[in-house]
Order: sequence, then C-alpha cells, then structure tokens
Amino acid sequence: MSVRKLFARKPEPLPDTFTLDIGGEEIPVRVTRNARAKRYLLRIPADSRGPVLTVPQNGTFETALEFAERHRGWLAEKLKQRPETTGLREGASIPLRGVEHTIVRTGRLRGLVEVTDGGENPEIRVPGAEEHLARKLTDWLKREARADLETAVDRHAQNIPKKPSGITVRDTTSRWGSCASNGRLSFSWRLVLAPADILDYVAAHEVAHLIEMNHGPRFWALCRRLAPHTDEARRWLKHNGSRLHHIG
Repeated sequence: MSVRKLFARKPEPLPDTFTLDIGGEEIPVRVTRNARAKRYLLRIPADSRGPVLTVPQNGTFETALEFAERHRGWLAEKLKQRPETTGLREGASIPLRGVEHTIVRTGRLRGLVEVTDGGENPEIRVPGAEEHLARKLTDWLKREARADLETAVDRHAQNIPKKPSGITVRDTTSRWGSCASNGRLSFSWRLVLAPADILDYVAAHEVAHLIEMNHGPRFWALCRRLAPHTDEARRWLKHNGSRLHHIG
C-alpha cells in the first residue's frame, strides 16, 4: 500500500438531509457523496422527493451548505416550475396511454380494474377499499406497461439479429429504459402513462442497444430505422416526462 493511500484523509460524515429556507418554506435537501464527482452539484431529480446536493469525495458539509445558499434563487425558480404531484386517489386525473382518465372507485370489494374509454370522460374504475386503491392501481398500471412493452420490444426485435434475454419493469427515476450487457432490458412502468408512440420509441431505443451499446451515429441510425418518430418522441419526453414522474 502506498504512503498516500495509507494516510489518505477519510471523508467527513454527511447528514442525510438538511433544510433550506425558500420563500419562508423549509425545503428538505437530500445529501449524497459521489467519489466520481468533480464539483458540488445541486439538482432536482425527476422524482417528487425534492432537491439533491451532491458532494465530491473530499468535499465538506460546510462548503456544501455555502454552495446551496449561493444557489438558493436558482432552486426557488426550479421548484416553482416543477409539476404538482398527482396522487393515485379517487377523483384524480391521470393519463393512460396519453389520454386523461379519472380514477373512480367501483364500490365493490372484489373485481378487476376496468377502463371505460367511451364518451367524453374516460375512467379507470378500481375495486376495493379506499386505502388499497393506490397499490391496486399501481400494480395494474405495471402489468399494463409490461404487456405494452413486451409487444413493442418483440416487434422491434424482429428487425435485428439479436434478441433480448428478458424484460424488467421498474419505477426508475433517472432513465426511461436501459439495456444490460447480458441483453436484459429494463423500463419504467410510467411509460404506460405516455402516448403509445412514446413507449414504442423507448422500446426501440433499448432494442437498438442490443446491437450498439453506445449513443454513436450508428446507434441513432438504427434507432431511427426502428422508430422513425425518434426525434419527436425525444422532444416529447424532454418537455412532458417530468409530469409522469410526479404521478403516484
């Protein structure tokens, strides 16, 4: 072991959170240390759990606080722009495959989740007690997402020489999909909330990674061949994706 490593200073412990006064409201800020980070970074992730302050490996909490104070105005503006969270509760309106639906309890204790698409007010009808509504609806949305994604992935995989080894559906917040080196594809269940062509693009994107594990020119050429609406879908996700993460 080198002398440098032997006497390397251990990073000081950091609190999990601290609060920052934004317009008279105490906003909790999560703190995380990242050994690869070169600088302090304040960001608001796509999820609805609030701001995150990243601290470099040898950074200090004192400097982190000073950094957050300097960026208080920026944070206040970003928080104002953030979409409101929509809970999965009776009467709430959520998109399903891009179409707004009202959540309605059926009043029955048993039964299946049903969708009524007729008329001007489509509904998602959920059985069971009120306290179980969010869980039942989330489970149903995940199943619907898996079915749509399996169909889309299978269709796109017919046009390349490699096939995925499996599909996983999760509640990811940093990306809409991913492709592992073993060929397993992973997707966010929230894609079922987006219009069908957006889900189709993300499926094509990850299928293209089975051939090109990068984002170089050949990858994008293949992605656009599989999904000609790639550019439009990317713009849609950039402008509308944040809302999907604030549902549920």
